[in-house]
Amino acid sequence: MVHHAAQPYGPTDWWYVEGQPRTPALDTLSAVDGSFFMSLFFFVSAAFVPGSHRRHGTRRFLKSRLIRLGIPVAVGALTIVPGLMYAYYVHYRGYPSIPFPRYFTDVYLGLGDKPADWTGPSWPDLQFGHLWFIQNLLAYTVLYVACSRAGRLLGRRRRPTRIRGRHPAPGHRALVLTTAAITAATFLIRLKYPLDTWVPVLDFLQVEPARVPQYAAFFTLGVLAYRYNWLERFDARTGWLWLGGAVAGVAVLFVIGADSDRFGPGGFNPPALAWAAYDSALCVALCVGLLTAFRETVTGASRLSTELSANSYGVYILHVPLVVAVQYHLADRGLSPVASWATTSTLGVAGAFLLAAGLRRLPGFRQVL
Repeated sequence: MVHHAAQPYGPTDWWYVEGQPRTPALDTLSAVDGSFFMSLFFFVSAAFVPGSHRRHGTRRFLKSRLIRLGIPVAVGALTIVPGLMYAYYVHYRGYPSIPFPRYFTDVYLGLGDKPADWTGPSWPDLQFGHLWFIQNLLAYTVLYVACSRAGRLLGRRRRPTRIRGRHPAPGHRALVLTTAAITAATFLIRLKYPLDTWVPVLDFLQVEPARVPQYAAFFTLGVLAYRYNWLERFDARTGWLWLGGAVAGVAVLFVIGADSDRFGPGGFNPPALAWAAYDSALCVALCVGLLTAFRETVTGASRLSTELSANSYGVYILHVPLVVAVQYHLADRGLSPVASWATTSTLGVAGAFLLAAGLRRLPGFRQVL
C-alpha cells in the first residue's frame, strides 16, 4: 500500500492519478519496494501450497483456490478496476464525459469503436490492475498441482513430508548462485521486455515479463522451503548478514538515485545489466533478511496482530481504490510529494483495514477474504 501511495509522487510509470509534484526520493523508494516485495509475497504464498494440497487433496485444494483467488479476480475486474479506469477516463483522457454504463461496454470491454487518438496504455481499458498478483498466483498454483501430479504419475514424487538434514538450508554460496541465476535470467528477458512492459498471456494473464524470473524463482523457493523446512533451519547469522548488506544497498541506492543513468530498464547495455544485478541482489538480500528478522524478533501473536493478519488479504484487494480516492482528494492542495504520500499511506492503511475487517464479518465474505 505504501508503494501504491507513492505512485503519483515519484515513479514516472503509468498510474490512475497524473500531474502531481514528484520527488526522486519516492521514485527510489518505489524502486526498492518493487525489487522485492512481490517476490516475497510469492515466496510466502508458495510456502503454504504443498501442505494445503497434501491435506485437502487435489480436487478440494483447487476448489478452495478458485474460491479464494478466482472470485476476487473476476469480481474485481468487473467492479474495482473499471471504477478506477472510469475515473482516469473522466479526469485525464480529454474525451467528452459519458455515463459509466456506456464507458463499461464501449471502452472498458472494447465493444465500441476505438478512438483515433487513443492515449492508452492499452485498448480496451479492460485489465486486472493490482489483482494481477492474485491472478498470477492462481496460475502458479495450478502449475504446481499439475507438476506434482505429473511427478506422481511418473513415479518420481517424493514423500510429502518435510525432509530434515538431507537438504541443508541455503548458505552464502547458494544465495550468491541464486542471485547470479536470477540476474542472468532477468537481464536476458529484459532484452525484449523492459521494466513496466505488460503483456497478455493467452489473452488472460496480465504479466510483467521483466520480473517473471524473480517471481517464478521465489515461488519455487517457497515450495522448497516448506518441503525442507528451510524457514526454521535457516542460519540466523547468514540472514542478519544479508539483511545488513540489503540495508547498505538501499542506502547506496538512495544516494545514487533509482533514476541514475547508471541504471536502465532493459536492452543490451551496461545500465540494464547493472540494474538487473542490483535489483536481483536487493530482492534476494531483502527477502532473506526480512524473513530472518521476522522469525528472530516476533515471538508471539497478540489479538491485534492476529486480526491484522486475518484481514491482510482483504486489504490487498481493497486498498487501491481507497488510495486513489485519497490521491484525488489531495490533488492541487499544495502539499509536498512526501506529505501527500505520507497522508495517503496513513489514511489508506487505516481505511483498508477497517473496510476489510467489516466485510469479513458479512455472510459469505470470510470464505473469500
